[in-house]
Amino acid sequence: MLYYLFQYLDELNVPGAGMFKYVSFRASFALMLSLFFATVIGRRIINRLQQLQIGETIRDLSLEGQLSKKGTPTMGGIIIIISILVPCLLLGVLDNIYMILMLVTTVWLGALGFADDYIKVFKKDKEGMKGIFKIIGQVGLGLIVGLTLYLSPDVVIRENASHIRQPEVSGVVTAEAQMRQVSPDLKSTRTTIPFVKNNNFDYARLVPFSGEKAQTAAWILFIFVTIFVVTAVSNCANLTDGLDGLATGTSAIIGITLGVFAYLSGHVIYASYLDIMYIPGSQELVVFVSAFAGALIGFLWYNAYPAQVFMGDTGSLTLGGIIAVLAIVLHKELLLPLLCGLFLLEGLSVILQKSYFKYTKWRYGEGSRIFKMAPLHHHFQKPGDGSIKALLQFPKMPVPESKIVVRFWIISVFLAVLTIVTLKIR
Repeated sequence: MLYYLFQYLDELNVPGAGMFKYVSFRASFALMLSLFFATVIGRRIINRLQQLQIGETIRDLSLEGQLSKKGTPTMGGIIIIISILVPCLLLGVLDNIYMILMLVTTVWLGALGFADDYIKVFKKDKEGMKGIFKIIGQVGLGLIVGLTLYLSPDVVIRENASHIRQPEVSGVVTAEAQMRQVSPDLKSTRTTIPFVKNNNFDYARLVPFSGEKAQTAAWILFIFVTIFVVTAVSNCANLTDGLDGLATGTSAIIGITLGVFAYLSGHVIYASYLDIMYIPGSQELVVFVSAFAGALIGFLWYNAYPAQVFMGDTGSLTLGGIIAVLAIVLHKELLLPLLCGLFLLEGLSVILQKSYFKYTKWRYGEGSRIFKMAPLHHHFQKPGDGSIKALLQFPKMPVPESKIVVRFWIISVFLAVLTIVTLKIR
C-alpha cells in the first residue's frame, strides 16, 4: 500500500519518494518492520495466549526438561504470520503474481495449522486435525500454486540469458545499453539441477511419449511435483518443530538462502553473469523473504531455549509451505533436498523408524528401532546405554537441548552455503 502511495508522490516530485522503487530499500524496511512486530507486538500476543490459557499439552517421553514446558503458550505462529503479512501488504507490489502466491500460501497454511492447534487446545484432542484433512489442505494449496504458474501470463523465464555489451551513447553506458536479452520470454517447466553445467532440466523430457502434447503433459507433471513438494516440505518442517528454536532458526537460514536466489534470478545482469535463468518479477520475493526472515528472528527472541512460546502447527506448517512455494516459483525445487537437508533427515527418520518397527514386528514378532527415538532430534536426547533397543546407540550420553539446536543450525548454515555454491560449481 505504501508502495503505491509513494509511487504517486514520486510522480509529484516529492523528495525521497523514489526510494520505494528500489527492492533493496523496501526489503530492508520490511526486515525492520517484521522484527518490530515479532518482538514488540509478539509480547502482547504471548500475554494474551497466557490469559486464554492456551498452553502446550506435553506427553511424558522421559526427555530432559520436557515436563517443564507444560503450559507454555502455543499457537505462537500467529506472531510469525502477522509479522510477515503486515510488512508485505505495506511495502510489497501487490499485483506481482509471485507476491500474491506467497501471501496466499501464508494465509492458507496458517489457517490450516490454526485449525489443527484449535482442535488440540480448545477441543482437548491431542491428535488434532485428522491427517487426511491436513493432506487435503496441502494438496489444495499445491494445486492452486501449480495451476497459477501454468495459467498466469506473468509467469515466464528467460533461460540462461546472455548479454551483449552495446557501444557507448554520448559517452555514457547505461544498464539498458549494456544488456540486450538474447533469449525470449518463455512459459516453461524448466528447473535447475545442481552441480550440472547448463543445468536446466525440462519436465517435458519425462513425458516424451506424449508427442505434440508434451508441453501440456509437462505442466500436468509439474503440478503433481508442486503438490508433492508442498506437502512433503510442510510436513517435514512440522516434524522438525520439536525443540526450542530449532524449526525457527533453521527456517530463517533456508529462507535467507532462497532470498539470495530470488535477488539473483530477478536481476538480469547477475542472472546473465552467473548463467542462470532470469525470472522477471521474482525480485519482489526479496521483500517477502526479508519480512519472513525478520519475523522468524523476532520470534526467536521468545522461542529460543528456554522457550516462552511455541509456534504450534500454526507456524510450522506455514514455514514449510512458504519454503516449498518459494523454491518452486524460483525453479529451484530440485535444490530442496540439499538446502532443506535437515528437514529431509527429520522426515526420513520418522518414516524409517515406523517402517523398520513394523517390519521387525511382522518378521520376528517383536518390533525393533533404528533410532532411540524419532524424529531425529529426539534421538540425541536419549542415553545410548542399551536401555533402549535401537540399532544406533550413539551418542552414549544425552545431549542438552540447546546444544542440539545450535549444532543443527550449524548444519543448516553449511547446507545453505553449499546450496549457494551450486551457482558456480557445475
